[in-house]
Amino acid sequence: MASSPQARICAGIPALNNTLFWRIQFLVGDPVAYLEIPKDGTIHRVLILRDIEMDRAKQKANVDQVACPAHFPPEGGLSGDRETATAQSAAECLKREGIQRVIADRSLPFIYAQILKDAGIEVQCDLDLWVSDRRQKTQEEVQLLQEAQTMTEGAMEYACHLIASSSVNDEGILLHDDEILTAERVRQAIDHWLLDRNYSNPSSIIACGPIGADCHDLGSGPLKTGVPVIVDIFPQNKATKYNGDCTRTVVHGTIPEAVSHMHQHVVLAKKAGEAATQAGVTGESVHVATTQVLLDAGFSRGLPTENDPLDYCAMTHGTGHGIGLEVHEPPLLDFKGPELLVGDALTIEPGLYRRDLGGVRVEDMVVVTDDGCINLNKLQEGLTWA
Repeated sequence: MASSPQARICAGIPALNNTLFWRIQFLVGDPVAYLEIPKDGTIHRVLILRDIEMDRAKQKANVDQVACPAHFPPEGGLSGDRETATAQSAAECLKREGIQRVIADRSLPFIYAQILKDAGIEVQCDLDLWVSDRRQKTQEEVQLLQEAQTMTEGAMEYACHLIASSSVNDEGILLHDDEILTAERVRQAIDHWLLDRNYSNPSSIIACGPIGADCHDLGSGPLKTGVPVIVDIFPQNKATKYNGDCTRTVVHGTIPEAVSHMHQHVVLAKKAGEAATQAGVTGESVHVATTQVLLDAGFSRGLPTENDPLDYCAMTHGTGHGIGLEVHEPPLLDFKGPELLVGDALTIEPGLYRRDLGGVRVEDMVVVTDDGCINLNKLQEGLTWA
């Protein structure tokens, strides 16, 4: 066993498994298996997928060999189930190359591990396999992230202007086109704006007033004047699969002094987080630098307890996260966050939250360099958007 060459496997559906898509650079909605097989002193990259996808894969996939399950049938034949047949052919391909042991990344579906085991191939999971590689974005990936973030900023400017320029009725509720402006209407408008530009969009956060005290509440109901509205948009480019992620806070009408005070220090905290970000420092140290600005200003850190008053005001989450083919990727900018690497694409998004008032959050995307970071955002950070 020790003398057997060590191969690697990544498998699943590239449209769903972003590590697999990143590895092969080929988008398809059916099961595939990607194998890296040591051969003649090099690594031979094999992609096994449906026969009807082979011609397209030969033109576009970043591999050395394209095959279909019928090229590697096991003794007894292939299953009629597509995923099972793909796993069977991957095992047979490895067996024919004399592979007795294969390394898998954390995303490998269990069906592949089981069928490889049944074929007499040992499977080991390397929890760190390709994680650092995916974190270190290439210049091409940075450009794709920049495109996604620029589009996200366009949607953000559209949404914040829609809120800020609305009229208001006697009850302080916002109106647009003589109808009540709700979180749902703004969310739908953002979706349409992005869809016209070939972006898919999970439900944006449009959280008005006390609803915004829960940093991940999507928001619902009528929007009101004189209270903060958190707008968090994180769309994906349908063609490239790279994501944007940006948050701003908008107030229609008069800005309460408490909200202005919160916003002032959130912006300062974001600047401190950016200043602390560079290769070699830890995600924890960036988080500490960010939150220390808020602590020094008299705010708190951490979720409120049942004994805290409603005006308890704190940053209740980490400073940020990695981003790329997924909105949330390693590393975290939080306690126990790992050392940052050149090419890490990160969000820096401090926020402050009060249950009686709502929340304020400002979020940008940065890319880590040797001696700092590059901010991919250009959008203004203020509370006024009219």
